[in-house]
Amino acid sequence: MAQEIPATHPDEERLARGVLEIARQLAAELHPNTPALGRLDVDASIERDLGLDSLARAELAQRIQRTLSIATPETALAEAETVRELAHALAHAPAIVGPPLASEETAGAAPEAAASAPPSPATLLDALEWHAAEHPQAGYVLFVDREDAPEHLTYGALRRQAIGVATGLMHRGVRPGETVALMLPTGPAFFAAFFGALYAQAIPVPLYPPARPSQIESHLRRVAAILSNCEARVLLTFHGVLRIAGLLRGLDTRLELTTTPDEIAVEPEVFRPPVMVPGDTAFLQYTSGSTGQPKGVVLTHANLMANISSMQRVTGVTSEDRFVSWLPLYHDMGLIGACFGALVAGFPLVLMSPFTFLSRPVRWLRAIHRHQATITAAPNFAFELCLHKIDDEELAGLDLGSLRLTFSGAEAVSASTLDRFAERFGRYGLRRESLMPVYGLAECSLGLTFPPVGRGPLIDRISRDELLLRGIARPADPADPSPLRVVSCGAALPGHSIRIVDERGTALPERTQGRIEFRGPSATSGYFRNPGETAKLFDGDWLDTGDLGYLAGGELYVTGRAKDVIIRGGHNIHPQELEEAIAQLPGIRKGGVAVFPATDRRSGTERVIVLAETREEDPDVRAKMISTINQLAVDLIGVPVDEVVLAPPRTVLKTSSGKIRRTACRDAYEHGRLGTAARSPWLQLTRLSLQAWRGRASRALRRSAAMLWGVWALLVSACLALVLFVAVAVTPGHVRRRRLVGAFVRTALRICGIRLEIDGPQFLLARRPCVFVANHASYLDGPLLAAVLPPDVAFVAKRELVTSILLGRLLTRLGCVFVERYDVQEATTGARQMQARLSAGESLVAFPEGTFQRDPGLLPFHMGAFAAAAQAGAAVVPIAIRGTRDMLPDGARLPRPAALHVIAGEPLLPNDGSWRAAVELRRRAREHVLAHAHEPDLEWGTPRIVPGRRKSPVVKS
Repeated sequence: MAQEIPATHPDEERLARGVLEIARQLAAELHPNTPALGRLDVDASIERDLGLDSLARAELAQRIQRTLSIATPETALAEAETVRELAHALAHAPAIVGPPLASEETAGAAPEAAASAPPSPATLLDALEWHAAEHPQAGYVLFVDREDAPEHLTYGALRRQAIGVATGLMHRGVRPGETVALMLPTGPAFFAAFFGALYAQAIPVPLYPPARPSQIESHLRRVAAILSNCEARVLLTFHGVLRIAGLLRGLDTRLELTTTPDEIAVEPEVFRPPVMVPGDTAFLQYTSGSTGQPKGVVLTHANLMANISSMQRVTGVTSEDRFVSWLPLYHDMGLIGACFGALVAGFPLVLMSPFTFLSRPVRWLRAIHRHQATITAAPNFAFELCLHKIDDEELAGLDLGSLRLTFSGAEAVSASTLDRFAERFGRYGLRRESLMPVYGLAECSLGLTFPPVGRGPLIDRISRDELLLRGIARPADPADPSPLRVVSCGAALPGHSIRIVDERGTALPERTQGRIEFRGPSATSGYFRNPGETAKLFDGDWLDTGDLGYLAGGELYVTGRAKDVIIRGGHNIHPQELEEAIAQLPGIRKGGVAVFPATDRRSGTERVIVLAETREEDPDVRAKMISTINQLAVDLIGVPVDEVVLAPPRTVLKTSSGKIRRTACRDAYEHGRLGTAARSPWLQLTRLSLQAWRGRASRALRRSAAMLWGVWALLVSACLALVLFVAVAVTPGHVRRRRLVGAFVRTALRICGIRLEIDGPQFLLARRPCVFVANHASYLDGPLLAAVLPPDVAFVAKRELVTSILLGRLLTRLGCVFVERYDVQEATTGARQMQARLSAGESLVAFPEGTFQRDPGLLPFHMGAFAAAAQAGAAVVPIAIRGTRDMLPDGARLPRPAALHVIAGEPLLPNDGSWRAAVELRRRAREHVLAHAHEPDLEWGTPRIVPGRRKSPVVKS
């Protein structure tokens, strides 16, 4: 426990700042490229925050004496926990000379903060930390699902709740870099879970909750596929899902824990926010899968910040704006555009759930009116819903005049919808100039192209035949009776580029239709654990959107999905316009039309199929509907369709965000499943339960087999250990005893069938003397190194092991060097002992972390072994060990099957015997171990994933 020190005199405070500057310089040498150093104050912990071990404290004392001419008392050097405590002791120590200390100007004053938006945050947590520190009581989100009882979420409350979730996740064994699935409705719990996962250094994976009981089976199978792909072990959800969570655990997933954010939250005694870098993965955005299986888009904090800042720069969004949204939080427009945008820009966010909007669309417009929103956003279908599902009586007194940005995106934007929405709601203050059709995709974080603010929609009238037959977007003649009207989505965001290419990847001129490609700082590195799809995504440094479009005047016009285009009689048929026209027919459900191709098995040609939902049952009326649909097809695409399927409501398959899944509709049509009645929910759950039971039984068998192997391995090790103790006791000479230990360990590995791989075996025979340094993750590390290193290498062990009756005697017989880890004076003595052994020609092997823990992570390296090597002129050989933590983690009773891997690096030679040379040896050795041990960096006591490893997780196999 830190000693209580009295209030400091101004001179003592000045002294503390001087000591802090010296400690910072020393810490910067030991831990370069660490931005947190500049934010430390005089209450920083010498060991935890500055990362100075016992030997580094001795170096700190020497530098204090050289710089400040003050001799550091030994007791203060050993016992002081913070810089302030050390300065307090120094203030009463004898001074040699008194040079001036660092001035207040150079001591590092905090920069002046912005009024209500964080100054250039590098990560989402940077933004939240800033808000929570500057104005914790300020409102971040207002939830208005209940008009009579809106719920506020402040920045301070969010941080507190998120830290509780993070602590609970870490207590449950969630490791840095792991994924945590979130299946939560719109509400405070989602935000606590999302940011809690980030605080735990995990990767959040938002999933959409189940909607209709009639689709429970397909929904859970789809969710199970995502959980299997992202390898999530924890699912945070709500009580309604807990009842069926067991089914997900049985459907070929790694899911181990399903709980709610409230139940997992733990109030921490102390919590230090993790050090994050922009290249860390912020979350996985699983695509809605309108053309195939969902894929996890990897988005880093750098991607998100680049996208959000570019969008705000183009739109002029500030903290003075207000955003009203009902968009789901598992979708990029709702999560990134609304929620993260509010966090970065500092504007208030008003949220309602998608179900609130769908049940009564007028609630969205009423919220805009009530809160005087300046920003809102929605897909095209939402504007259609407002046109058809809101009566004029519900609009009495409505005023939409506050809106300056009304984004339409996430699906194809209809010129007709924009026209009709602007006309109807213009009577209620909506300005057409506020309508902004935009284009984006998850692979670009969110937004890619935006039109100018205040211009309103720009609609291009082009010749239908020229586009369908030749792929040319030629402006239509004024007298053309049926031109194709395509909406501009604007120009690329600053720092981003778009181009149109043909099938060979050749760039096409303006007004020529082709595939849309893009590049820029918002672009993903690929799909999580899906190298095949990632390879398809990239065309050099360009990314393929999968969409078709053309450029005109530097702006993008999207014409459809490449996979949805139907080739028929030389025509390239785009289904969207025909779907939109059919949906306007009486008796056809809005949004319930899908046009897709189907292969004719006899001729091999593509047939055009129209699937339209209707409640109409009269045969004569249905026949007239089919005739009308065919006539529309001839008028719009120049050819009749091959078949019209009139089906009951909810037959058209859609994604979670409402996009039509034409490929899935085609598959259902070709297999005769269209229009068939869905199985009852209980039957679906029964089928899933049986499959889940088989999955759990399979896992239970695997666990039983692993347990039997563990018992066998433990018995073999125990028997061999007994023989080994006796053999070591009677065998003369350290080298012979070590050779005996190595032989016994190799025998145990062979008997237990443990696979051991060694990379760089030639470096294990490095020129003597040298110091081998390795990471320490398990009790198995020592025996493993004994099996791979030559017998003339002596181990360096912590002094506490001497007191162990059996192990202490064994290590003594093997000629180990025992060192003290914590006492400054003893640590220096231990370094001298190692130097003496090296100078005598003996090689050593040490674990510079000094200890190990159950959770993965590379701890800070102590300086002793490196200082001894530098002063003796000996080489340092870094060794990374993988697999021992998986086989026998701290606290485990039985070993588990795992492969072991030893990766030796090239010997590192010191430049001289100085402290700087020892620091450089330590840095280079730790870099090797960190790069090959595949564990997060715990240099500063909190998990930090090495930049570059989490940035491109798509390489995982």
